[in-house]
Amino acid sequence: MTGTWALEQTLRHDRLIVAIGIATVVAFSWGYLLAGAGIDMSMADMPMDPEPWSPAQGLLMFAMWWVMMIAMMVPSAAPTILLFAAIKRRQAATENPVIASWLFLAGYLVIWAGFSLIAVSLQWALDQAGLLSGMMASTSSLLAGIILLAAGIYQFTPIKRACLRYCQSPLLFLSTYWQPHALGALRMGLRHGGYCVGCCWFLMVLLFVVGVMNLAWVAAVAIYVAFEKLLPRSQWLSRAAGACLIVAGGVVLAGRFFVTAAASL
Repeated sequence: MTGTWALEQTLRHDRLIVAIGIATVVAFSWGYLLAGAGIDMSMADMPMDPEPWSPAQGLLMFAMWWVMMIAMMVPSAAPTILLFAAIKRRQAATENPVIASWLFLAGYLVIWAGFSLIAVSLQWALDQAGLLSGMMASTSSLLAGIILLAAGIYQFTPIKRACLRYCQSPLLFLSTYWQPHALGALRMGLRHGGYCVGCCWFLMVLLFVVGVMNLAWVAAVAIYVAFEKLLPRSQWLSRAAGACLIVAGGVVLAGRFFVTAAASL
């Protein structure tokens, strides 16, 4: 009985350290975004002419995307990381479960850094084409409609369902892909990050419709992602969101068609 109680106390201690660390990372990420992410927001509503990006600006945009992904995605990954820490401690291995958990998180964040690099490259291309406003929102109803429609269709695809399945069930993921030692923790984090990107990447692309620096929408997408991943049997939520996005995309494209047709008369 004493041994079991001591183990439970140690488990709580490890999980508490990891949980505090995760909460601190998320809090600093949201603080950075709320402070403007290093961007002069006073010029956000002004019309912008496409200009070549400097390396410093490209790095700033990458940092903005990566920190945004950390703020949005790490909270919904916390249950998997905390369960991982608990299992590591119960195994009574020589490796520290807290360090292993941070390696898991590091792998997870590396994958989202890769996504952020792709996102900032897409942002650069759209910006140079004159398709983004100062708030980094699409200035083209055609582009916005296509993104909405494609994001809605993606919600019904097999790859979305497969990735969401592992994101929804930490136990299923850990039991399927468990690997020992520190390198194994890093690899598991990379794989879990891959599933999360596969599940949510099109939802992140939606930010180009409403504005990448529209923090109200950033928070709304983050809350939706948490509900989708943490609610039991949330397939209905994915389908409902997909249907709404398809309808919204259809409305935007239809509006563009009627405006174009009226202008040609």
